[in-house]
Amino acid sequence: MIRNYLKIAWRNLLKNKTFGAINLFGLVTGLTTCLLIFLYVNDELSYDRYHEKADRIYRIDNELKFAGNYFDLAVGPPQMGQVFKASFPEIENYTRLRWKGTVLLKKDGQVRPVDRVAYADSTLFNIFDFKFLSGNPATALNEPNALVLNETQALKFFNSTNIVGQSFVTDRKTYKITGVIEDMPKQSHFDFDVFVPMADDEDSKATTWLSQNYNTYIAVRKDANLAVLQSKMFKLNHEKLALELKAVINQTLEDMLKSGGAANISLMPLTDIHLKSNKIGELNGNGNPDNVYIFSVIGFLILLLASFNYTNLSTAVATNRAKEVGMRKVMGSTKLSIVAQFLSESLALSFIALFVSYALLFVLLPSFNELANKSLSFQQILQPRLILSSLLLMLVLSLFSGAYPAFFISSFVPSQVLKGKISKGFKSGWFRNSLVVFQFSITIILLVGTIIIYRQLAFIKQKDLGYNREQLLTLHNIGSLGDKAVSFKDELLNISGVEAASMSGFLPVNFNRSSNTFLNNPTGSLEGSVSMQNWTIDEDYIPTLGIKLLKGRNFSKAFSTDTTAVILNEVAAKKFGGDAILGQKIYTLNGIENKEMISYTVIGIVKNFNFSSLREEVTPLSFLYGKDRGSITLKVSSQNLPGLISQIESKWKARIPEQALNYSFMDEDFNRQYESDRKTGKIATSFSALAILIASLGLLGLVLYAVELRTKEIGIRKVLGASIQNVYALLTREFLVLVIVAMVVAFPAAYYLMQRWLKDFAYRIDIEWWVFVAAGVFTISIALLTVSFQAIKAATMNPVKSLKSE
Repeated sequence: MIRNYLKIAWRNLLKNKTFGAINLFGLVTGLTTCLLIFLYVNDELSYDRYHEKADRIYRIDNELKFAGNYFDLAVGPPQMGQVFKASFPEIENYTRLRWKGTVLLKKDGQVRPVDRVAYADSTLFNIFDFKFLSGNPATALNEPNALVLNETQALKFFNSTNIVGQSFVTDRKTYKITGVIEDMPKQSHFDFDVFVPMADDEDSKATTWLSQNYNTYIAVRKDANLAVLQSKMFKLNHEKLALELKAVINQTLEDMLKSGGAANISLMPLTDIHLKSNKIGELNGNGNPDNVYIFSVIGFLILLLASFNYTNLSTAVATNRAKEVGMRKVMGSTKLSIVAQFLSESLALSFIALFVSYALLFVLLPSFNELANKSLSFQQILQPRLILSSLLLMLVLSLFSGAYPAFFISSFVPSQVLKGKISKGFKSGWFRNSLVVFQFSITIILLVGTIIIYRQLAFIKQKDLGYNREQLLTLHNIGSLGDKAVSFKDELLNISGVEAASMSGFLPVNFNRSSNTFLNNPTGSLEGSVSMQNWTIDEDYIPTLGIKLLKGRNFSKAFSTDTTAVILNEVAAKKFGGDAILGQKIYTLNGIENKEMISYTVIGIVKNFNFSSLREEVTPLSFLYGKDRGSITLKVSSQNLPGLISQIESKWKARIPEQALNYSFMDEDFNRQYESDRKTGKIATSFSALAILIASLGLLGLVLYAVELRTKEIGIRKVLGASIQNVYALLTREFLVLVIVAMVVAFPAAYYLMQRWLKDFAYRIDIEWWVFVAAGVFTISIALLTVSFQAIKAATMNPVKSLKSE
């Protein structure tokens, strides 16, 4: 029987090629989109789950609040892990990580920068599972100046992974390679190329509890009670802070808490970090949980749209199969067997669609990886979990999309069907109209969302940030020049096309940051203190970046006292009382452990500028005068950039011939900060196009159904004198009403959803009325294009053909 069902299904598919092709295209589009999103979501949810102890690893996070300052931190004091492990038997082990920055490794006379380098405790490989290709994980980070490389770096430098015992020599020290690990999986919340021993970091030996610089992870025992452990950690943390606050600033913890302060400890599960953590001190750019939710919903909705298309189109061709159903019933077929026949057709079409979708996955995966900034592999397409999910999805889809047509068609009354009549219930189009309204509502929401995303990105690109990022060329790794850095900067100013130059590693578009707490009194009281970014710059920094000086003056070589001077931005100045702070002193500790206060005189106030993401408000910032050899920023003319860069490279090679010049343009560095948002915009555009296409197919199905149902009516109207325009208006009017209803439903929903998305940005656009008008006009245009062909075809049909007796 099943074989017979499938044979009839195949014959009907061949007989109705147009409807079959449209149905197949819709289902393939929906399934392919859904499977791609499944791969994306599965990848996002799999971060850090490859570690054997993943369910027992936690990061210790800190929340601090005092004197109006608030910090939600992914880092903690240097000795926190060691103290907690020694105090609480529930903790099996701990390890720490800290960014080291760029290391210049020298091999065969060539110096190459390695950017992703971290200090790590020797217990790193006891807690996290990284496969060693050579070396001993138990001892790899025990020795000072040891180096553990990943496979990519080992092959780049040595063309081999069997290199334990080899050395790198730099200007400062010699590193000995003690291990090579496989490249870390992309599904990790940190991704380093090189690890060096934590013992090499002098700051890691500090016993202070007020310094927050280390990502600390603990592995708890299987029988540990987390609530009890966290409570004990909270208590000990308060005890440590209380002792240090009293010793350093002569303030008790109780006083700080009574004044609205807070000092909280929390345990962040390792597997939650990627999607649920966005704190100060993260080791990588974590994912956005909103994207996971949004893409999941969109994938489901697109699949739903495709399913609705099948329902609409199956209903549209029902009249062509009415006599078939009538004859089957007369010959003794039961309603159940007819339902089974139509469901088997749906199942067969879904199976073909799934097969085609899998073929498309292999074709589209590279493009999708580029679009979504992923590295999904072909092996992931063939994983049993995805295949089983796909088969289940196909079964549910075929039942869902085929159920209504199957039960609807099987309900035809044989006597009426064989007389050429169809039951009155067939004229009731509320269900099919509801499907079209739903389809176009989703389409309009996606259209509005796409427009707003691109407008926000354009706003970011064009916004006045308070500094000039155009025509600024940044030269990196200037520390390699040592004491020659200043003379190199002066030499660059002699090149035609270089208008200004500044040397500082602190830039609005990189992640080099340093914070400090300044006090308005020398007593150490936290009352009136301000925690802020604290950047070291030279006298050329402000004019080179085009930052506006509002009050006072810039740093100058002419003033020897500027080594103890400070320039504040508007936010910082306001916290200290506004313009009145100009010429006054503010204070900071010269190291927490020696408790010495240093005073700085405020000599200037600069206009606020966005030195972080536009998702965040401008926060307090201070400039100190000094030498920071992180990078040199050049203001250049655009007349002959290739020639200018060539001259700069020539002067660099004259000083460091073994090291390539590493440079970037500041506007490109700025744009990279919003790469994920641009990817989201592109994905939204793609989804919108698919939704429009699928919704148009659904509308086409309803048009075909209406024309089929009203063929005789159209013929009679034409005989009675109706013009082509009259018939066209008759057929298009009701569909335009459906689109207008969809707009009424979609506009409030789109407004609400995009307001939520925009809330992530501290600086954002307003959602204007014309966005909805544009989306509505575009949707109506698409609907008219879809309807017009069939409406005109029906309107120009010879009435003799439509009125002849059957």
